[in-house]
Amino acid sequence: MSLIINIDTATEAAHVSIAKDGIVLQQAFNTNQLDHAGFLQVAVKVVIDKAAISFAQVDAIAVTIGPGSYTGLRVGLASAKGLCYALKKPLIAIGTLDVLAKSALISPEKAQLGLRTLLCPMIDARRMEVFTAVFDQSLKAILPAQALILDETSFKDLIERQPIAFFGNGSQKWKAICPYTTALFLNTTINPLAMSELSQEKFASNDFSDLAYTEPTYIKEFYINTI
Repeated sequence: MSLIINIDTATEAAHVSIAKDGIVLQQAFNTNQLDHAGFLQVAVKVVIDKAAISFAQVDAIAVTIGPGSYTGLRVGLASAKGLCYALKKPLIAIGTLDVLAKSALISPEKAQLGLRTLLCPMIDARRMEVFTAVFDQSLKAILPAQALILDETSFKDLIERQPIAFFGNGSQKWKAICPYTTALFLNTTINPLAMSELSQEKFASNDFSDLAYTEPTYIKEFYINTI
């Protein structure tokens, strides 16, 4: 049996959950991206209390490490590391795009996917840029996580061979210019159950991350305009 605290503050909607063997016991959400830091610590205590367990019973802390919001990623990872240090528990790091892709696979929209349909989660990175990757339905990466500036030729080599499902908060800008009839657009968002299942898989295989050296996966540099 495992009890894992799952933390996701990578995008505009944050969640914290406590899961037992991959099944969510309690969860809390925040849709105000500017308040993720204030939400997080309170939410951890709330879900623990509602689940009627103690912090000592927790086996690991899981966190999405990106890509996503620079501030959100720092907030989430710092909090997860703090809990790991305080509780002497291992850290589980999970890619945000992996969680989003897994969410599509457990969504009712899964019924729309053909057996060969690839999964393409997209996180808005402003203007015509997205953070994205392409997975098959076993969650093997066909196209690694990257920052991509969209144009009409994006994904051409892949989508001409097999259909691709696009989803996430960056997919609408692609939908507006996508010329491919084999493109499928879903309304999938991050599901806490998807993250809890992935963190359980990593826990079961002892796939833990180094507390000292794990950093957010920003993918691209963070620039501040000082002019």
